[in-house]
Amino acid sequence: MSRIGKKNIEIPKGVTVTVGSDNTVTVKGPKGELKQAIDRDITVVVTDSVVEFKRPTDQIRHRALHGLYRALVNNLVNGVTIGFKKELELVGVGYKASSQGNLLDLALGYSHNIIFEIPSELKVSTTQEKGDNPRIFLEGIDRQLLGQVAAKIRGLRKPEPYKGKGVKYKGEYIRRKAGKSAGK
Repeated sequence: MSRIGKKNIEIPKGVTVTVGSDNTVTVKGPKGELKQAIDRDITVVVTDSVVEFKRPTDQIRHRALHGLYRALVNNLVNGVTIGFKKELELVGVGYKASSQGNLLDLALGYSHNIIFEIPSELKVSTTQEKGDNPRIFLEGIDRQLLGQVAAKIRGLRKPEPYKGKGVKYKGEYIRRKAGKSAGK
């Protein structure tokens, strides 16, 4: 058995989990509603306060999907109760970030600023304190969407290995290179 797949998901108070006829799991909670389509081979059983996942055989495909869908539905339950957050940091001279609504204005050393539109499901905020790197805070209930948007923002100027300049996740370690050796 999959170690993750055989774990049951505890449903917190205020959260309802329903399985549709097309094997779609819908999770409603205090922060919103999320849906996830489940493969037809995986059976989802919802009881009073527990969601359980069952697979028909021990085929490699079934074992892989067993743990996958359990993890995805667990992310839905956590998203509608707690929510998810990502923090990005801009390292470099002149790198700036500002937000107005769902538009993120980034100055990343290119000739023009980059205007990045954040999906309406996410909230964005920025801080820029003196002596500290500018930071971008992303919040939302959909973990997949949040990670994808954060990765796209990071991809606009990835951290380079010599000085570490660029957009990085908070706490991300950047492996450094030595650079040119000293003169003759």
